[in-house]
Amino acid sequence: MKYLTGTFLISAEKLSQCPDYILPEFPLLGRSNVGKSSFINALANNKKLAKTSNTPGKTRLINFFNFSDRFTVADLPGYGYAKISKEVQNRWQKHLEEYLLNRKQIATLIQLIDSRHDIQKNDIQMREWVEANNLPIITVATKIDYVSKSKVLNVVKNIEKQFGGVVLPFSSVDSRYNEKIFDTLFEYINK
Repeated sequence: MKYLTGTFLISAEKLSQCPDYILPEFPLLGRSNVGKSSFINALANNKKLAKTSNTPGKTRLINFFNFSDRFTVADLPGYGYAKISKEVQNRWQKHLEEYLLNRKQIATLIQLIDSRHDIQKNDIQMREWVEANNLPIITVATKIDYVSKSKVLNVVKNIEKQFGGVVLPFSSVDSRYNEKIFDTLFEYINK
């Protein structure tokens, strides 16, 4: 399976506005411009499903996408983007924490890490918060097509060494990684 049909459901600012359904949910955590929208689009084989942008910080709400009535993906605002007021940052943080800690549909979190760079301080801080709250998480190394083929394994191993657990390579232009991602998501759905 390389793709599922993806459809946009709804945007929500906070938990009380999230859609009421029983499908397993996979929230995407990651820095601004790590490739969350491209991840969604590649899994759906639809470049226009989630809006992509070269400008960080465009995602301001939790955007929900249904994948063939099998599961949903929640695209969260990126962390580490500073061109918004402290007040807005604090409000986002409060709403996102409430969502991540209390949303019953969450099967596991997916943290996206840009494979072209070392893991950033805010990636580590997010991971520490997730682990402190005992939330399930897997890691996806995005933009792996920018890494030379001889270094892909080293990049994945380095992220595994720092974060532990499952680390999946991903490319928005090469669908060969999609099948392993779908297999991993369905493992969490069938637990």
